[in-house]
Amino acid sequence: MLDVIIRGDRVVTPWNVDSYDIGIQGEKIVAVQKPGTITGDARRVIDATGKLVIPGGIEPHAHVAWATFTTKDKAMPDEESRASVFGGTTTICDFAVQYPGIDIFQAIKERNSVWQANSYADYTYHPMLIGPPPPNIVSQVGDAIKAGFPSIKIFTTNLTPIGAERMNRKLDMGSVVVVMEQVAAHGGILMVHAEDDEIVMYNHQRLKAEGRDEWYNLHLVHSNMSEDISFRRVIRAAEWTGAAVYLVHVSAREGVQAIQEARSKGLPVYGETIHNYVSFTAEDYKKPDGMKYHTYPSLKSDDDRAALRDSLINGTMSCMATDQVYTSLAEKLKGRTVDTVTGGHNGIETRVGITYNEGVVKRGMSLQRFVDVISTNAAKIMGLYPRKGAIAPGSDADIVFIDPGFRKKLTLDDLHLGDYSIWEGWEVTGWPVFTMVRGKVVVEDRKLVGSKNHGQLLTDRKIAPELLKRPVC
Repeated sequence: MLDVIIRGDRVVTPWNVDSYDIGIQGEKIVAVQKPGTITGDARRVIDATGKLVIPGGIEPHAHVAWATFTTKDKAMPDEESRASVFGGTTTICDFAVQYPGIDIFQAIKERNSVWQANSYADYTYHPMLIGPPPPNIVSQVGDAIKAGFPSIKIFTTNLTPIGAERMNRKLDMGSVVVVMEQVAAHGGILMVHAEDDEIVMYNHQRLKAEGRDEWYNLHLVHSNMSEDISFRRVIRAAEWTGAAVYLVHVSAREGVQAIQEARSKGLPVYGETIHNYVSFTAEDYKKPDGMKYHTYPSLKSDDDRAALRDSLINGTMSCMATDQVYTSLAEKLKGRTVDTVTGGHNGIETRVGITYNEGVVKRGMSLQRFVDVISTNAAKIMGLYPRKGAIAPGSDADIVFIDPGFRKKLTLDDLHLGDYSIWEGWEVTGWPVFTMVRGKVVVEDRKLVGSKNHGQLLTDRKIAPELLKRPVC
């Protein structure tokens, strides 16, 4: 006897979108068959008629329980993962930060102490290197990849001038190359926050000297030129070393162009954007509460927004992410200059629904492409596929229903994290209403029914070799 059969008339599988019955035993999908062809009974039958049935979303870029530059307040994994499953995301990729004084495996241990038995969603970590790594840390990169953490994160900028509360996080290009060599040698991928630090720091100084350092000029600091130069420098170094790279939170059309050109040459270069950047522009910074729209690098122009939207539909961009960092409204509004404004936003719940609304409903994105950018591609790039990111026999039973009949302006009552949302008042059509994580229903009819100790650490990640050689997704 099966545990669950889901009967859906619009199910997105790796091979097509059609009517299917999904058989679930324990934590796994064991059958995806035409309606009425699964033999035997089930302890529960769930009718998904009229809903869109998709694999659970995968958040490739979230900073959970993360204190920002300007406050020590933070939300814990149970709070952030609760919002995540309400929003149809069943796997969260957090960061294990290798601060100076600890090594990569100590950073992973620290993350385990925060996450263990404290999450509704499954989770994993990207080891993040802070500052130029000493030889003992470089030598651990291969060990971390072998241990099931194959995605390594670095910065090429400090974002803002460093000081007592802001440590040096950027890697010089020599260090970038050394880490790339390790990543390439051991089957990993390098995640890069790529901005040209000299341009960013000069722009900080210039705007301050000219009396133009108000927050609404953030796009003049984190500029298109900075993204263009840094992306191309990183891609060229990756070509020299043979490393696969994943460029995070692409914000400018120049970044899109650099990725597109690299992929056209057959290089294993992947990019993500965030749903802020495909919905808002730097003009939104000029609102009285415009600081709340900021997360790094920055919002850009309407032309940049259009390029990002197109890149998600045409296949240049691989993933939609959030760069999730919990922040309160008071925290967001207190910074008034380009170097005191607070980054981060509460976006982990809105990512899937906003992508469906902006992509599928408004711009005709295909349903399979929608699933690629919110789930499947992240699963492949981060070494989780086909366990995650697919409705297929053998995959984890991570399943989400989107109700296409959900139509309203979002309010804070619709959301489950924090005291503000940049999506408050946003008109949406279609929204997640049901979430299952490894065979257990955690959200049903937009009500929480799951347990915060259900989520598991995913340590068996291994990236497919072909993805590290050419742009597979």
